[in-house]
Amino acid sequence: MATFAYKAIDAKGLQVADRLVAPDRAAAIDQLFDKSLSPVSVERLEEGHAEGVFARMGGVTKREVDAFTRQLSNLLAAGVPMSRALGILSREAARMAPKRLWATIHDQVSGGMSLADALSLHPRAFSAVYVAMVRAGETGGFLDIVLEQIATFRGREADLKGRVKGALVYPIILAVMAAGIMVFLLTFFIPRFSTMFEEFGGSLPPLTRAIVGTSDALVKYWFFLVLGIALVIFGIHRMLTKEEGRRTMERIFLKTPLFGTGVARFALVRFCRMLGTLVGAGVPLIASLRVAKEAIGNQVLADTVTNSIESVQKGQPLARSLENCRVLFPSAVIEMISVAEESGRLDKELTRLAGAYEDELDRHLKMMVTLLEPALLFVMAVLVGTVVIGMLLPIFSLQELIR
Repeated sequence: MATFAYKAIDAKGLQVADRLVAPDRAAAIDQLFDKSLSPVSVERLEEGHAEGVFARMGGVTKREVDAFTRQLSNLLAAGVPMSRALGILSREAARMAPKRLWATIHDQVSGGMSLADALSLHPRAFSAVYVAMVRAGETGGFLDIVLEQIATFRGREADLKGRVKGALVYPIILAVMAAGIMVFLLTFFIPRFSTMFEEFGGSLPPLTRAIVGTSDALVKYWFFLVLGIALVIFGIHRMLTKEEGRRTMERIFLKTPLFGTGVARFALVRFCRMLGTLVGAGVPLIASLRVAKEAIGNQVLADTVTNSIESVQKGQPLARSLENCRVLFPSAVIEMISVAEESGRLDKELTRLAGAYEDELDRHLKMMVTLLEPALLFVMAVLVGTVVIGMLLPIFSLQELIR
């Protein structure tokens, strides 16, 4: 017998977390179904068990999940039964980790689980948005189409995130270089000058004393500085693990000049692309909105969409229900969605909006980088120049120091 930690959804739609004892993972899942619970994750607690280790490590890469999605879509579209398609993917997997995961999913589906339920048991590989889209496709009977849409969506998401990261690489390099230069000056360069000044005697200018004092403190107490930085990072990490802490940080990001606009535009692109993809695949609007809300990636913005979903359920048009989300949806977007609803081409317009605002996001990122580069270079010049001037000031009055 082994102990398993699980998360599940009860009959009221609430998430519960607990532990249970079972011979193996399959038996643990059966126990959950017997209790009318829908498993979200089930992990064995024993350290040495191979499946428990695999569950904790995840094991598969994003590229392997993308390949799995597209290949499964092609097999289902060709008329291959689900169980046989999963078996083919398991046998053809190149690495052991995906081979084991695909085989586990095959066994779970062959045992009577839906594909969405089986994928939900492996949250490290398949996100909640992924599972929700698969569930919508299974319910509507167009799983192969949804899987193809998922693969396309994830490819565009990866491309967009890659461009965002690429735009921020150079500013980050400049910031790291500035920090490295300052540490070098304060720990290697300044101590040699301060020794020379001590030999000369005399009083040093205030700026020089401040720089030498900072250098001495950094050399003597570097361990406490490193410890303080580690504690700050740990505190921020702990804060981000809590829902209220994440919301606070997201509000700060949204209010930050330039950066907040980029966050909102990135969320808008993800929302429009996901909603357009789902509506185009035939998923009902309410279900599509719930899935697209999870794709936003910012809980503060997602909360505003939650209120809009309630308005749509009451019969209000989508465009009018989104009017209260001005941070996420500009007035022009609301009007274009309204016209698209009236003309019956909502999915195409949402996809077009995603592409248009993706281009705008690219321009916004380039503008941010254009502004950040000279700003960081200016900061580097000011810091290094201040240190150099502070060290040269005593030399200008060298005769007084010698006396």
